[in-house]
Amino acid sequence: MRRPTAPLTVLALALALTGCGAKVADDRNDASGRPSSRPSGHYPVTVENCGTRTTYDKAPRRVVTNDVGITEIMFALGLEDRMAGYAMPDDKGDLDGLPWKAAYGKVPRLSEKALTKEMVLDARADLVFAGWNYGFGEDTGLTPAALGRLGIGSYVLTESCHHGADGTVRGVMPPLEALYTDLTTLGKIFGVEDRAAALVKKYRRQVADAAAQAPAPARRPSVFLYDDGRDKPLTAGAYAGPHDIITKAGGDHVMKDLKDSWTTVGWETVVARKPDVIVINNYGDTSAAQKKAFLESYAPLADVPAVKHHRIYVMDYAELVESPRNPAAIGDLARYLRGVRTDR
Repeated sequence: MRRPTAPLTVLALALALTGCGAKVADDRNDASGRPSSRPSGHYPVTVENCGTRTTYDKAPRRVVTNDVGITEIMFALGLEDRMAGYAMPDDKGDLDGLPWKAAYGKVPRLSEKALTKEMVLDARADLVFAGWNYGFGEDTGLTPAALGRLGIGSYVLTESCHHGADGTVRGVMPPLEALYTDLTTLGKIFGVEDRAAALVKKYRRQVADAAAQAPAPARRPSVFLYDDGRDKPLTAGAYAGPHDIITKAGGDHVMKDLKDSWTTVGWETVVARKPDVIVINNYGDTSAAQKKAFLESYAPLADVPAVKHHRIYVMDYAELVESPRNPAAIGDLARYLRGVRTDR
């Protein structure tokens, strides 16, 4: 689901956005080259998404989203009335108790599988909000370029932006900044800038409160994120949500040198870095209990402190991908990490 794919071209995104009254910015910039400022909620507005500036002449009215984090970004902004539906696999956890439960009840669920081009067409979407390997993918044919040829616009999740010469890696900024960027940019697109700003302020405060309680750097436990995989573990690099979640919660992310979002590494790397804690990403056909059992029985990990001392912590998928759940997840993990005593 998260394997890197081919890069999005500027032309493809420009074509894709024509369906919602949008076009690549030209003479709408000020003398400095930045998008011109305009009163809140007025059009046209110019935004930047994954390196491409685009001008919207009006707000999209029939948005289709893919997966839980992306859908909840729309809900957090109060934009459920602008949505035509969402697709979400049925392995993303319980929705009870969420502040967006009512929104989930209002917006049609198009599928319990990944989004497809046919679903988008049937929903009469004017904008698809998804990410590379969070809905968009060359292998499925659901790309901004393909949608653009159908007159349907696209917005790409910032956590999934491609970078690098060959477009095989993703991520262009720290994960929480990606969340704040998407909230702010979507606020401009839909004319809800004040709402977006209030959310960003709230989330920054939540993160700061958790970070203020973090242990001193010399005592911070090292943490490895385990998504899945037996031969090679799928994990999080510096541009995926867990990096900031672990770091702001008071942990030392052992894969912080990976300039990618979700990617695979070798088990020998995990063993060499000796994480004090392993965080399990809870989703998919393999349960968290099964993942934990594998980690505890896999011989090469026997002397890794996290396994040796039974320090394995489970978090839900929706907390770990870019989503409005990230700030609260930092607080929860911080409380756990404060109780970890390392040998350092």
